Amino acid sequence: QVQLVESGGGLVQPGGSLRLSCAASGIIFSLYTMYWYRQAPGKQRELVANITSGSSTHYADSMEGRFTISRDNAKNTVYLQMNSLKPEDTAVYYCNAHRVQGLLPYDYWGQGTQVTVSS
Repeated sequence: QVQLVESGGGLVQPGGSLRLSCAASGIIFSLYTMYWYRQAPGKQRELVANITSGSSTHYADSMEGRFTISRDNAKNTVYLQMNSLKPEDTAVYYCNAHRVQGLLPYDYWGQGTQVTVSS
C-alpha cells in the first residue's frame, strides 16, 4: 500500500520559515519525481516545486528564491524549506509522487498539511 505522509505545517508569522516533510512508503521512491502543490481556500491547486529522480528542481515563479525542494532517497522523504513566508502562502500543501512506466502514469498523493501565515 502506497502512503505519502506530510508533516511540518503550522502557524507562522510573516517572514518566518517552515520545513515540510513528506515520507513515502510502498513505492520505489528514487524512481519518482516528487512534487509539492498547494491549494488555498477558493483557489485551484497549484504547483509549488518539483524534484526529479536525478534531483533536478523546478519552482513556480512566485516561490523561486524563497522555497527549496530537496529529497533524501535513503529516507524516502522529500522536503520543502519555505523561507520569507507571506500571508498569500497560506494553503494546504500536498505531496505528490509521479512517474510514467511505459505508457502508464503512476500518481500518488498525500493528505496535505496546513500552512497558515499570519500575525
